[in-house]
Amino acid sequence: MNEDKAIWPPIAPVQAGLAGRCPRCGEGRLFCGFLTVGKGCGNCGLDYSYADAGDGPAVFVILIIGFIVVGLALWTEVSFNPPLWLHFVLWVPLVLILCLTALRLIKGVLLTLQYRNKAAEGRLDEGQ
Repeated sequence: MNEDKAIWPPIAPVQAGLAGRCPRCGEGRLFCGFLTVGKGCGNCGLDYSYADAGDGPAVFVILIIGFIVVGLALWTEVSFNPPLWLHFVLWVPLVLILCLTALRLIKGVLLTLQYRNKAAEGRLDEGQ
């Protein structure tokens, strides 16, 4: 995760993450599939082996999308009292679309912020 500021000007990590771009140069692709992180940047050669978002994106998606959809479903139930099948038809596709979209966006942002802040696994200093 070494970066030479003379060659690579700082980029906005949130914008690069939302666009799915390299956290160092902002040009190369971060993902090689829908959620699969590539091996490295095709533009600047940054190795993406550091990238590990873990379960962070899924947790954020569950909390954010869950709050929105449950709130809307409760409001709809109290205001209009629709039949149960209508809830199913409304909320299941909405949850799927929002979750899949948000998962890629949030994963990209978390990976670019991980690079920007030089986040890594904790290490024990065994010299003491």
